[in-house]
Amino acid sequence: MSVLSFREATLPNGLRVIAEINPEAKSVALGYFVRTGSRDELAGEEGISHFLEHMVFKGTERRSAWDVNREFDEMGAKYNAFTNEELTVFYGAVLPEFAPRLLDLLSDLMRPAIREEEFETERKVILEEIALYRDRPHFVLYERAQAAYFGRHPLAKPVLGTPESIARMTRSQMVSYHARRYVPGNMTLAFAGNLDWEEMLTLAEQMTRGWAQGKAPRNHPSFTPKPRKVREPYDKASQAYGVFMAPGYAASAVERYAARVLADVLGDPDNGRLFWRLVDRGLVETATAFHHEFEELGVYMVYVQGDPSNEAEVSQRIAEELQQLESDGVQQGELERAKLKTATSLVFAGETPLSRLFYLGLGYSYTGRYEALDTVRRWVMHFETFHLNELLEQRPFTRALEYWLVPPGDA
Repeated sequence: MSVLSFREATLPNGLRVIAEINPEAKSVALGYFVRTGSRDELAGEEGISHFLEHMVFKGTERRSAWDVNREFDEMGAKYNAFTNEELTVFYGAVLPEFAPRLLDLLSDLMRPAIREEEFETERKVILEEIALYRDRPHFVLYERAQAAYFGRHPLAKPVLGTPESIARMTRSQMVSYHARRYVPGNMTLAFAGNLDWEEMLTLAEQMTRGWAQGKAPRNHPSFTPKPRKVREPYDKASQAYGVFMAPGYAASAVERYAARVLADVLGDPDNGRLFWRLVDRGLVETATAFHHEFEELGVYMVYVQGDPSNEAEVSQRIAEELQQLESDGVQQGELERAKLKTATSLVFAGETPLSRLFYLGLGYSYTGRYEALDTVRRWVMHFETFHLNELLEQRPFTRALEYWLVPPGDA
């Protein structure tokens, strides 16, 4: 059985470097986790975080876009990037002998050239992507519901931006945003798998030595959810799509794992309470629930999709199930099933260095500490009903937003 070890250091420029080392792994994954996303965008910058994510791969002063693609291919790398409300992540996985080269490439990409010609070309790509997602009811549902739930809070901002904000965006805005947010003290470099820690740390220091330093503060305004029901028409909808959003726990809160198990009790897609109350009875095609954590707060989400003619009954049954859960609490049998599902998902998250990288980097970006997957799995398996019922004493679902996206004729 392999023995994992964790190492961490902060470079002189403020960059945090962390690694979960497994000498028996057959690959190594690494990535830059930048603490910036749609919530950090100023007025007129909506969508700039995601736009910049695209521009990063368009080249640097040392590499053209063609060079970037060629080098990834020459290493046989599995690589990509993503942007959400709070983080932009760039990552790759390779055979261990290519780790120094991958580190050099990704580090160089963190200082993109943002050339004007490529900026204009990529603007068209982003606009096409927005149009594509506007044809997907699930995406539109979550974007609109999140805006309705968070209101004036920065988490209400759309990750992709709007066609208007992208059309007006300038290269100088992006250069300024990059300089403001991509400072080393606002980033974490994470490794997972088979690597030489001292070598990677030395190389990271050399490759980032010239990066300009600075502070990248984040606004944390107060937030109070406003329970209500909202129904809006959507011309691409042929079914009714509903989501319930209720206050949960932050990404650093000790209660977050219990909240995830509680969400599985309610909305496991194969055996949760809502499955038996809604899917098994033919009222909806899909019913699920999950708990999502942000930096200073969290959200329980219930999602359903089905025949618009059943909307009223589905809405009532969900409300009844949420009320009963808060009143009667969780039963031992369903807790055991939900614990095992959550523990299994944690095991799956640790099967490859790349999947471990996401768990490691995301968790550390939020908490500033290392929580081994095996340790978390043991925590989950030791939960008792009172751990979940204590969360229900806060009666989170009485403060839920109920949002429906429906066909125009049913609005």
